[in-house]
Amino acid sequence: MSGPRAASLRQARWHRHVGAVNAPFDVAAWLTAGGSLTARLIAHSRAFRVQRLHQNTALCLADEARAIGMAGRGRVLEREVLLRCDGNPVVFAHTVVPLSDSASDWPLFGGLGERSLGSTLFYDPLVRRGQLEFARLRAGHPLVRRALVAAGAPATPHPPVYYARRCLYRRHQGSLLVTEVFLPPVLSLLPVPPIKNAN
Repeated sequence: MSGPRAASLRQARWHRHVGAVNAPFDVAAWLTAGGSLTARLIAHSRAFRVQRLHQNTALCLADEARAIGMAGRGRVLEREVLLRCDGNPVVFAHTVVPLSDSASDWPLFGGLGERSLGSTLFYDPLVRRGQLEFARLRAGHPLVRRALVAAGAPATPHPPVYYARRCLYRRHQGSLLVTEVFLPPVLSLLPVPPIKNAN
């Protein structure tokens, strides 16, 4: 597919109110959940894992450039991971940081490995969290395509709509944009009751 139709599939319209994306109730509950997504996923699984896909320089998306204060698309430091609950991929997380940001702005970012980024952002008193934004993404969107390839999801004749949220974080003079694409298996998660102490 090429032309305006293909271009529209690659674009995302971000909204500051979850009602604008018409997400089903159970999806909206995940999109709007406050606090750390990592902590919420841990509470909904017996085995939580961050699977790092890559972390290197890349060309950001056009709407990301605007969000992080760049004049246009340019090179950024990009990190992509799959968040897995009991082995199942449930969230694809995509993070971009301007190359102009210094190591002192985000001192732990370069050495995260397979540790959760959220575990550092939510417990650093210097981090300022922006407002959540929400979008409906088609299967042709770059982040959805990457998520499905990483998750090993089979192609379907009628691909569903995917819901995503993003948030801009600031620390000192640095900006960091995190986009989370929620995959269908997230809706199957149930809270895991705590293990009772036999004593």
